[in-house]
Amino acid sequence: MNADDLARVRCRPDRRAFLGAVAGAISAAGALQFVSGSLFAQEAPTPPVTEELIYQCPMEPEIRSSKPGRCPNCNMEMVAHIPEAVEYPMDFDISPKPVKAGVKEEMTFTVHNPQSGQQVEKFVVEHEKLFHLFIVGADLDPVHFVHDHPVFGADKKFRYTYQFAKPGFYRILGDFMPDGGTPQLTPKTIIVPGGAMKTPHLTKDYAHRQMTNMGVSITTVPEVPVAGSETRIFIHLTEAEGLEKYIGAWCHMLGASDDLIDLKHAHPFVADGGPEMRFDVYFPRARGYRVWFQFQKKGLVNTAYFDIPVADVEEASKLP
Repeated sequence: MNADDLARVRCRPDRRAFLGAVAGAISAAGALQFVSGSLFAQEAPTPPVTEELIYQCPMEPEIRSSKPGRCPNCNMEMVAHIPEAVEYPMDFDISPKPVKAGVKEEMTFTVHNPQSGQQVEKFVVEHEKLFHLFIVGADLDPVHFVHDHPVFGADKKFRYTYQFAKPGFYRILGDFMPDGGTPQLTPKTIIVPGGAMKTPHLTKDYAHRQMTNMGVSITTVPEVPVAGSETRIFIHLTEAEGLEKYIGAWCHMLGASDDLIDLKHAHPFVADGGPEMRFDVYFPRARGYRVWFQFQKKGLVNTAYFDIPVADVEEASKLP
């Protein structure tokens, strides 16, 4: 298993897996209440068997409705039957070669159907875009953090031009949804020759950040997140009047482990356009994570990052 394969496993979309598990737990609880209540009924009539269509958001399957419409969180069209999650291979090319720092490079992304092997030509708009691209260097330098959107060409391939600022190891994450498929998070690796970046040692940093035209801080529950357990990240905005959705969501989050193996792109679990939001996530390993958040106010994009150390169960048990 190479680095891309390992990272692909690590960056499976937690926003879907976790939220779907929550929805299942809620449904199970409701069913138990119903069954418990029926134990007290005398000769309770057998309810008619009906097949009711349930519409779900393809990106956030825990958002459900008995009627068609659009997801209140991301505005994607709700569908009655979400297909089984299947990974769509994504070919990646870059030119000119060899890659050099300070030189504009063109990246090309080509997606293939996993059954037929044919190139995918139709994609579903996710948060107003067909393809979300993230670029992070091994030093997690916030100055060079990228969240952008490649251009979809007549040949049905995505292209993006970028100039790497320095030599070293980079991770690239593609977020897209093939028509008829499910949302995909696919990582790729680029090594720019000429040197290496220093891996940062991340310590807890939740301090208030002043961004372009607003401020933000975070708190987490638990205070020290534990690998494999639920962590709730609470967003606290200041000067939030005029907050707008940014690319179809109140906030975009990209989390990266200090070794760039774990990558997460997510949106708030709770958000209503006010100054408080909440993300529910699982950090898979006891590592340091740098997490970027992006907001929009009065047409201006605001980006801030925080460092979140994650403990293992044994470490957490020793905390006061």
